[in-house]
Amino acid sequence: MGHDAVIEVDGLAMSYGSKTVLRGVDFRVGRGEVVALLGPNGAGKSTTIEILEGFRAPSGGRVRVLGEDPLRAEEDWRSRIGVVLQSWRDHGRWRVRELLDLFARFYLPYGRRTFDVDELLEMVGLTAQAGARIRTLSGGQRRRLDVAIGIVGRPEMLFLDEPTAGFDPVVRREFHELVHKLTDLEGTTVLLTTHDLSEAERLADRVLILDGGVIAADDSPDELARRVARTSEVRWLQDGVRHVHATEDATAFVRDLLVTHTDGIAELEVTRADLEDTYLAMVHASGATREGGEPR
Repeated sequence: MGHDAVIEVDGLAMSYGSKTVLRGVDFRVGRGEVVALLGPNGAGKSTTIEILEGFRAPSGGRVRVLGEDPLRAEEDWRSRIGVVLQSWRDHGRWRVRELLDLFARFYLPYGRRTFDVDELLEMVGLTAQAGARIRTLSGGQRRRLDVAIGIVGRPEMLFLDEPTAGFDPVVRREFHELVHKLTDLEGTTVLLTTHDLSEAERLADRVLILDGGVIAADDSPDELARRVARTSEVRWLQDGVRHVHATEDATAFVRDLLVTHTDGIAELEVTRADLEDTYLAMVHASGATREGGEPR
């Protein structure tokens, strides 16, 4: 892979009674990577994340996070990971800065270099709410605080479960910039689940699609799109007439077009399948296969 493996998953299996959720999941995540885990509801995304966090025991397989089995890891290991859940129990009476300062102190016995609390409040856009009681925060502000709590210990490994649910577009973009800052400057490894496919495309180096109890796809967003939609559409305006051409090699076609028509070409645009198109095509195909008789 070219990276040190921060997450190693081999043959991960999980059953609840007679229901099999995971039937042999295999993947690696390298140091500093941002990996998005996608899949339809019930595919086992949350189960996989909970196993990696050490909150759930698998039925079979081998899992290592930061070199250790999450189920048997000590508290020092837990100080090296950050977790942002979809929701958490209310601490409504606490003030924002006080709660963050309390969580930061939890890391001190393990020698962790935590974020300065005021710096962190600025990073997540909560400086103005530092003295506010948590119960008075809006939903988006609460979500920002969730993220701040998850990263206050400068984690080596960060798990994000639907991190921008409830964010408005401006705050979502600020959060994406924060994730890039963590990976670029801190070297943090990130595994996130999201239903926002544009977010996965914007953030992730790699995308894992979990479907039918296995990893159905593992590649960069661009490569996944190329795999599903081999053709791109080239659109342009020439002498007032609009043209559309489908091609498997858009770069070569555009180069030839501009060489042979040096004048009169305007509004040149190349479009290809995006991650949403890719994801829907893959999940639809695997769903059709299951309906055709293969066991789920």
